[in-house]
Amino acid sequence: MSTPQTSRFVRIRVDLVLEIDDEQAVTGAALQSLAEDTDLSDAERAHAERAVTDDTAEALAHLVDPFDLVAEVPGVELQQASWSSEQIDYDPDSPEWDLDEDDGDENDPEDDEMTVG
Repeated sequence: MSTPQTSRFVRIRVDLVLEIDDEQAVTGAALQSLAEDTDLSDAERAHAERAVTDDTAEALAHLVDPFDLVAEVPGVELQQASWSSEQIDYDPDSPEWDLDEDDGDENDPEDDEMTVG
């Protein structure tokens, strides 16, 4: 699969739905992580602390880092990542959340989309 037309870049899309059963634990962990981050200025730290205190989804986004997902994968280097979190209404019985359902046509070029960092 190593032809001149084949890109070396691959985009992996992941959706996670997490149930938070202890908001204080999530917020506390995010605040602890911020307290230990020596690269933040006082203004950045204050802003981040307000954000994670006001919104558990923001606290969770601060704790879940896509860089950690690939840090130990041999032969790859993460070029770009973005992620966000939001509170959602979730019904595991809804067809909208059927993870076994194919997201689209397997020959759909959008499913094979590649990105250059």
